[in-house]
Order: sequence, then structure tokens, then C-alpha cells
Amino acid sequence: MSLWRMIWTNLRRHRVRTGIGAAGIALGVATMLSVVGLLGGAVKMFERILRTDAEMVVFEKNASDLFFSNVPVSLADELEKTPFVKEARPVLFAIVSAPDRPIVTCFGIESGDGRLRKGQWLRGNPKNFKDDARAVVLGERAADFVDIGPDGEVELGHERYPVAGVVRLENGFENGGVFMPLAACQEAFHKSGACSVVTVALAKGHDSKEVKSWMASRHPQLTALENEEFSRSYSQFQILKTTAWVVGGCAFLLGGLSVTNTMILSVFGRIKELAIARVCGFSRAQIAGMIFGESLLVSAIGTMVGWGLSGLGLQLLKAIPQMQGYIEPRIGWMEIAGAMALAAITALAGAMYPAWYAAKLNPAQALRFE
Repeated sequence: MSLWRMIWTNLRRHRVRTGIGAAGIALGVATMLSVVGLLGGAVKMFERILRTDAEMVVFEKNASDLFFSNVPVSLADELEKTPFVKEARPVLFAIVSAPDRPIVTCFGIESGDGRLRKGQWLRGNPKNFKDDARAVVLGERAADFVDIGPDGEVELGHERYPVAGVVRLENGFENGGVFMPLAACQEAFHKSGACSVVTVALAKGHDSKEVKSWMASRHPQLTALENEEFSRSYSQFQILKTTAWVVGGCAFLLGGLSVTNTMILSVFGRIKELAIARVCGFSRAQIAGMIFGESLLVSAIGTMVGWGLSGLGLQLLKAIPQMQGYIEPRIGWMEIAGAMALAAITALAGAMYPAWYAAKLNPAQALRFE
């Protein structure tokens, strides 16, 4: 009988004990993949707010958050005059209060911005949204909780604005927000001549390095990053991703305790069996290898179950109407590989003491063990 076949037989003989150990790992894997997938998806959805068919984003270099970033609107015109930029659009992010709602996200954009063109207009049409007017466009969810008065106006902060239309957008953050003409948004939030970011679409045949070089020489207080670079460097995204892995790591600690407990019970529950194996010619290394093998197999079973549970849970969460558009659960191969590696390390660490104890057993004394 091969060692791995013996390991599998041992686990089958103790199904309850095996199930308890696998459940601990499954809980850790499911928690980690769910949290990482959930927060990673939320980050991806937020990234879409910045992209809008653009390859780069320009913002204030030392701003702690995009809401505090101040970029001159005139920069968009400067960039569009260069041969390497196809289009540059200023966007102003702000937060405003509404009746019964302490926070509503506000997007100050130009009428030519592609965000509204991509949406499904449920009321009004894009022509009603004008740069020189005060009329705002509500996302579908924003229209549900922001009361539109009989005069067709909505109260935002201390002002009332006419509603130009209601639009359904794929992105939940935008679908729950308010779109204002950039000039009106600047006036409302006292940011005359400024925006939060400028999204940049490159001209065909040109590279992002040209934009970066141009920005560094003319506007050193600002920074221009490609979308992928921004995602990696933006502090808020880093905090979310780090939090996800820390929570997942804590869950794995609990799973590791479960594996350790299971393997200790396994060793003490069959001391005579291990002694007989030693008498029959098994070396100490083979006994230790058997314990490590059992732990790894339990971990593998738990990993597969946890992977399935996390996928099912994320899909159910995505199906909740209130969450649609706000998250895009995604579990990539890097996350799966990380979970498998942590599960294997947890299994090996949890089996170290039981394997050491089993390997040092004296067969003669172990056979007298009661």
C-alpha cells in the first residue's frame, strides 16, 4: 500500500474528524476569497468612474483623496492642444446633502462627457444637460431617494436645481449619484476654475510617456498616471486591498487552529496504530510524512469547498438588487493561488507538532498506551 493511499484510507476512516478540519480551512478560504473578491470588485467599479474611455488620469500630486484634489480646468484645454492627446475631460467630485440623505455623491462634468451617453435615459434626454445651465441629471437610484418636487426641481444642499433627466447607469456609484454641469458644480462647492481630475484619452500612435513628460515640465504640482498605475498607487485602493488580505489572514489563523486540533486528535487517537506501523518497518520520516500528508489533504479538501462557497456567496450577493452595480465580485487566479498557498502553509504549520510527536513515539511504550 502506498503512503498516499494509506493517508486517504486514514482520513476516510475518521470522516467526522476530517470534516471538522476541512471545515476550518474552508471557512478561512471562503472568508478570504469573499472579502478579497468583494473589495477588489468594488475597487474595479470605482475605477470605472475615472476611466470613461480614457487611458490616463491627472490629479493633484499630494492630495490625500480625489475629493480634495484641485486641478485647473484650463489644463484640459492645454492638453487637447497637444498632438499626443485626443481628448481631455475635467471631472469634479463632491459630496452634497439632500433631504433624508446625509450624503449624495455629485459629479461635475461637461455636457460632452461620455458617461451620460452610455446610460439608458428613463426621463429626459442628453440634450437637456447643458454646460451653461443649472439642470442636473439623477442616476436611477438617486431618483428613488431624492424627492423631485412638483416643480420638477430637487433640493441639494441649500439650493434647488431643475432636473434635466433620470438615467440608468451600469456603475452603481454613478447610478446613485447626481450629475451637475461643471460650472454649476464649481459654483455650488466654491471651486471656481478647478476640478478634481482630468481624464485623458491618448491620440492614436502616441504613448503615455509623452503626457507624463509634458506634465512634469509644465505642471510639476500635478501627476499623470495610467489607469493601472493609478489603481496600484491610490492610497484608498491600497487600504481596501490590504484590509481584505488581513481579514483573510485572520480567518486562516482560525482555520490553522482547527487543523492543529484535528491532527493532534488524530495522533492521540491512534497511537497504537502508529506504533504497529513503526514495528512493521515505517521510519520516523514516513510517520511524520503521513501526518503532514493527511494535513495537506484535509487542507486541499477545505480549499476546494471554501472556493466553491465563496463563489456561490459572491454570486448571491451580486444578485441582491440593492447591491447591483456597486460591486463586481471577481476572484482572479492570483487570489486563488494566494489562498491555496496560505492553506498549504497553514496545514504544514498545524501539523508540525503532531508530526513531531508521532515520529518520536517509542513503539514498545506506545503499544502499552491506554
